[in-house]
Formats: sequence, C-alpha cells, structure tokens
Amino acid sequence: MEIFKVYSDLGFTGSNLNRPALINMINDIKEKKLDLIISYKIDRLTRSPKDFYGLIELFEKYNINFISVTERFDTSTPSGRLLRNIMLTFAQFERELISERTKDKMLQRAQKGMWNGGTVAFGYKSENKKLIIDNPYSKIVQTIYEHYISGINVANISCKTNLLKSRIFTILRNPIYIGKIKYGGKLLRGNHTPIISQELFDLAQQMHKKFFKKIRLNKSFLLSGL
Repeated sequence: MEIFKVYSDLGFTGSNLNRPALINMINDIKEKKLDLIISYKIDRLTRSPKDFYGLIELFEKYNINFISVTERFDTSTPSGRLLRNIMLTFAQFERELISERTKDKMLQRAQKGMWNGGTVAFGYKSENKKLIIDNPYSKIVQTIYEHYISGINVANISCKTNLLKSRIFTILRNPIYIGKIKYGGKLLRGNHTPIISQELFDLAQQMHKKFFKKIRLNKSFLLSGL
C-alpha cells in the first residue's frame, strides 16, 4: 500500500466540512488521486451524520473504500458498510445524550443559583467558577445606575466612565447586578452578591422604558410629516 497524503485539520472542529485538509482531500478524490481513505475514527472526518453520508456518497461515486482503524470496519464489504452505518448512528446518539446531560447539569446549576460560565459581566470577576465582585469596576456600575436615574443621559455617562454607550445600555438592562441569573429564558435567583439594589434597578428600567417610548414617539412624529 502506498500512502499518497496525510490529511490533518489541527485546531478545527469536526462539526462541519469547511476545513482546509478535508476540502483538499475531497478535491483529490474528485481528481481520482485516491482509492482508499483510512481514518482513526469516523468522527475524525465529521461528527454530522448528514455530512458523513454525503462523504460516503462521494466515496461510492469515485469507488473509494473507507477504513476506520479504531472501529474496525472496511466499506469494501457489505458487513463493513452495515457496521459503518450502525457506528455512525450510535455516535450521533452518544453525542445527543452527552448534550442532553450537559443541558440538565447546567439547568441544575442555574436552579441552585450557580453561574454557568460565559462572558463575565462588567463589575464581576470569575474565581473558581463563581462570580465575585470586582472593585473598582463594581463602583462604576453603581455610578452608572445612580447617574442614569438622576437624569444624566447615556452619552454623558459614557464620557464620564469611558465606556461605550452600547455597553452602558447593556449594564443598565442586566439583572445580574441585582443577584439574578438568566437561564433558558427564565430569571433565577443567583448565589452571587448583588452590586445594586432591586429598587435602583427598577427605577432604571422605568427610565429606560420612558426613554425608548420617547424615541418611538419622535420617530412617529417625523414620519407623519412625510
């Protein structure tokens, strides 16, 4: 057996076909440079059953045999093709099961008030997978809320805090600052320390609604003159 080429997509996920080495392999197949593909495992090619069956159709069209080393099947035989299909279906089932377990675990964590990771909100920092108040940034969050409810507009707050207006609007709308976390579209009580009071947050939401209501009215007024 002569090895024509080794295809390796280091740093790329197997969740899609848009990978340099895989694209290169497909082109070599279409140019009839190969007659056998050997992979360590099915999911080294792709983790998507739909994409894998697409590759199998390509292999069959160009008379390419496929061998999976660890799963020990060879598509040059009927039993090998059957085993391939069984292994692929089982692999998909296993991935879905892991995904479901992960979601369940994250829901349980959220119901306990635990942070599930992601981008850490301004004013907090992450320590041992927990949200901890990060001074002096938490003081800036307090200042933003206090300025906003006192009538100072977001543009001026942006100048005072050196933060983008979009970020300030995000801060003003984020319930994490009153000790809440969001998961699955629901607002749950978190076990982290709040930065602002519920009263301050509610006042900011009222101001926010009035602000955007005013913008909508102004737009309607301008359009009525057209």
